[in-house]
Amino acid sequence: MARILVIEDEQDLGTLLEYNLKADGHEAEVVRTGAAGIGRLSGFKPDLVLLDLMLPDIAGSEVARLIREGESRRVPIIMVTARSEETDRVRGLELGADDYVTKPFSVKELLLRVKAVLRRQGEAAPVDGRLLSAGDIVLDTERHEVKARGDAVVLTALEFRLLKTFLERPGRVQTRETLLSDVWGIDADITTRTVDTHIKRLREKLGPAGDIIETIRGVGYKLVG
Repeated sequence: MARILVIEDEQDLGTLLEYNLKADGHEAEVVRTGAAGIGRLSGFKPDLVLLDLMLPDIAGSEVARLIREGESRRVPIIMVTARSEETDRVRGLELGADDYVTKPFSVKELLLRVKAVLRRQGEAAPVDGRLLSAGDIVLDTERHEVKARGDAVVLTALEFRLLKTFLERPGRVQTRETLLSDVWGIDADITTRTVDTHIKRLREKLGPAGDIIETIRGVGYKLVG
């Protein structure tokens, strides 16, 4: 069972999501404004946030930014929105969303995506106590910490898993489809642009040390150095 915070201003949809999430075994709470969602993070301590992009008070993109910059920065976010254009989807991922669902959607599909994101979150937890390193990057799987050139780097759970995958496979080319399957836990039913967006964010966070993730044009990426 997971605690899921739903930030959704449409009352009927919020009620529908709350009912189905609870029926699926989760603890769910619905708030109707971005401010209320931010305010519930510390008290409710969600394992996942379902976030509508179009809210009456604060834009969902701003809510996502505040989550990623606060104490709940590692909580996965699934954005739920009526905006279906690829640019909106990419923008949502750049803001740190772990997945993006467009309205209208089937509740069954959403529950499957929730399950997939929660599964990835659990798999990203430290299990073996090993240090993985390459170049100026050190990843501590026990403490779930990353350092680049000695400085701590704050990553989302998905970014951590993505970097860990590269560190475990040095020199091996990873296609976008392979990364979608192994890191996201899905087949390539989401545009491979998703991978590019997260690689870009990961490199930015790692700074100059991120140059060891090399783009193999037309194929994918690999860890060098």
